[in-house]
Amino acid sequence: MATSYDYTPLFRSSVGFDRVFSLLENAQSARSISDWPPYDIVKTGDDAYRISIAVAGFAQDDLGVTFQSNLLTVTGKKQEVANEGYLHRGIAGRPFEHRFELADHVRVSKADLHNGMLTIDLVREIPEALKPRKISISGYSTFAPSTPAQIEAQKAA
Repeated sequence: MATSYDYTPLFRSSVGFDRVFSLLENAQSARSISDWPPYDIVKTGDDAYRISIAVAGFAQDDLGVTFQSNLLTVTGKKQEVANEGYLHRGIAGRPFEHRFELADHVRVSKADLHNGMLTIDLVREIPEALKPRKISISGYSTFAPSTPAQIEAQKAA
């Protein structure tokens, strides 16, 4: 059973959250039919993450990892091999595509394939201009003058 949500009331009462609502709508409508191959997402540090995808039977040349404008796409397509007379074929080799929406300032640091596991390390690097900074507060030695200011007035004729 799929549940659909209408975000229109939130659009009317918010400013600057367009990307958040787009992510919600995309996650709701573009949910992949299959979660094959299985994957894990692990937080490995304060600003570090790892995506591990089980890609048994796929060679390095069969896999593709691309990153463009906050979207990480992992694809797999095995090269066609001659039918070798399988009596049972339990290791799936069908093509797949996984898409991961990444937050701003998250980049891919490396990708490795080892023992049938594709691991993609991600790191969040916030630019210095966007990091919080301490603002010093300056003060005056005297807040108000001790004697009231004299306002000159024109003399009556």
